[in-house]
Amino acid sequence: MMKSNRSRTHGPSGPLAAVLLLLAALLVAPGAAAETRVLRVGTGGVGGAYYPIGTLIAAGLSDEAAPDLLAVAQTSNGSVANVEALNGGFIELALAQANIVDLAHRGMLPDRPAMTGLRTIANVYVEEMHLVAARDAPIRSPADLRGQRVSLDEPGSGSLGDARAVLWAYGLDEASIRPEYVKPDLAVLRLLEGRLDAFFVMVGTPAPAVAQAGPAVRLIPIDGPPVQRLLERYPTYQRTVIGAETYPGQPMIPTIGVGAQLVTRADLDEETVYEVTRIFWSDRTRRLLDAGHPKGREIRLDRALVGLTIPLHPGAERFYREAGMLN
Repeated sequence: MMKSNRSRTHGPSGPLAAVLLLLAALLVAPGAAAETRVLRVGTGGVGGAYYPIGTLIAAGLSDEAAPDLLAVAQTSNGSVANVEALNGGFIELALAQANIVDLAHRGMLPDRPAMTGLRTIANVYVEEMHLVAARDAPIRSPADLRGQRVSLDEPGSGSLGDARAVLWAYGLDEASIRPEYVKPDLAVLRLLEGRLDAFFVMVGTPAPAVAQAGPAVRLIPIDGPPVQRLLERYPTYQRTVIGAETYPGQPMIPTIGVGAQLVTRADLDEETVYEVTRIFWSDRTRRLLDAGHPKGREIRLDRALVGLTIPLHPGAERFYREAGMLN
């Protein structure tokens, strides 16, 4: 039986609010704590895509699962924080970048043990690296960040490691810039106030924090020989683009991307993960994702096994075998 700890959330609304109200009712009902299995879903900050996508996934699981299973989305600092929370048994499901999942599983995240108990459920979509600069800042390339005030995102985020990788590819490091470490929604405010020149965030488009800034910012291309250097060292990244007019007035921007994955723990029982996987790919969850977020429309069953970096959970593996996707 999984623990029914109350999860910490911030600013719940829409499907998440409904899920939390249902959870509260169940927890005060006689005997509910002994009967309800709560799946806590680690997402990200409210300025990114993990939070709305994770909320939709939680709503789909709660709507269609067995009566004793309830999924609750909760905010976090991002991919690193999510894999740590999974490894510590504090959550049951999470969204995380493929490169972070791979490094965590192999024990290559700095100052952290190998997280060999991580397992994947599915590849979900590609996230895009955004380098956002103030429109009047003298920045046309990542190489121009030298000496500039740049936010690399918070500790615990996947974006922080991604930003460091981009700096390395362009011959820079944190000593070359004036670094700050804040989430994108705060970075946008500082940029608009003239207290920051640029910020990085690896996020599925469109990112609310970037859209919020409007014409006051420019997206900076990440392209050319430095990207090839980056891909040779870190093969989990890929070339991609941020489409024209993803943000009004912005042209198509070449950049790098990385797969986002739905991840769980090896010790979560096979039947539960099988049920989670089945519902995740159900028609009802499909409708929620299609209507709820642009990135939701990119989550497709035929790409579920693309770019996975660690073993599938046996429950997910059973689903894909039954679907004829594994031998």
